[in-house]
Amino acid sequence: MEEAVADCVGVLGAVTDRDWAGVRAGRLEWSCRETALHIAEALIGYAGQLAGREADGYAPFEIALEEGTDNAGALRVIGTTAALLAAAVRTTPRAVRAFHPYPFRHANREGFAAMGVAEVLLHTHDIAEGLGIPHEPPAELCSFVLTRIFPHVRPGPSPWRTLLWATGRGDLPDREPVTAWRWSNNPVLRSERLSLEGVTPAVAADLSLGGGGGFEWVGGEPAEGTREGAGIMHKQYEEGAFQPEWTMYVLVRDEDDRAVGAMGFHGAPDADGRVEIGYDLVEGARGLGYATEALRTLSAWALARDGVKTVAAVVARENTPSQRVVTRAGFTRIPWDGDEFAYELRG
Repeated sequence: MEEAVADCVGVLGAVTDRDWAGVRAGRLEWSCRETALHIAEALIGYAGQLAGREADGYAPFEIALEEGTDNAGALRVIGTTAALLAAAVRTTPRAVRAFHPYPFRHANREGFAAMGVAEVLLHTHDIAEGLGIPHEPPAELCSFVLTRIFPHVRPGPSPWRTLLWATGRGDLPDREPVTAWRWSNNPVLRSERLSLEGVTPAVAADLSLGGGGGFEWVGGEPAEGTREGAGIMHKQYEEGAFQPEWTMYVLVRDEDDRAVGAMGFHGAPDADGRVEIGYDLVEGARGLGYATEALRTLSAWALARDGVKTVAAVVARENTPSQRVVTRAGFTRIPWDGDEFAYELRG
């Protein structure tokens, strides 16, 4: 957040003597002055959501600049509200989620950080474009935003150009112009003892490269199958096939916020309404019913989606514990020509 604001102030601080109120901000309907105030409003709003643990709507407040505040003062307010959001992000526990409408009505601290950085980068661009000055923020900041709240956007020739295209502010070769857009925070499903947290491309990349994905794992690290699945998810992102809901979910134990395994879909449902699911647990969390509980939750969620008729699972013949898991979750074994056992749960 601090780096994004430093970029904003570095670009716009040199032109505070210009008429911001009388100039339209790029493609927006707002003036440059109104856009600067909007940045501050967004940042303090996100900080309020996290700090207040708002669950069902926006905290009912707004801010205004004092009469007579010049453009340099407006930049100071942006810096102050960004500092408040950064503090809220740092002090909010990892598992906390607060209200935001897009698309699942909640976001975690990393989601709010990414939304705050996006507000600063994009609207600094709008103001700079309106004032006719160049602006290109650090690529790492753009990647931070893209891999957390634009998981459905295939990477382009550069992170900044991709972010501009994804928000209707630029063009990319061989891609249609974007005329309507929304970012996407990751989904979370709840079961009796677990939170099933959908992975972002950033989490998938970290897990696939040997990291913990931001989670504390029972036993110290995820199972190998989780790392392999995360690698598949990240490859889908790079190919533009990543869909936030039909991804891997990390299974987090509510009692201590520790991850016990992962479960997810091999892809979106096919034309017949069939979707395949896979999972694994770390060794120290097996035999406690977590896999069955999560499988029931994720399967029920999938079958409630429009067009989904069947959830399928394929289990190795020698993997008796997993066969018991799918059976307890309500799956039925079906005829299968392969070397494994196939199971289905129909809606």
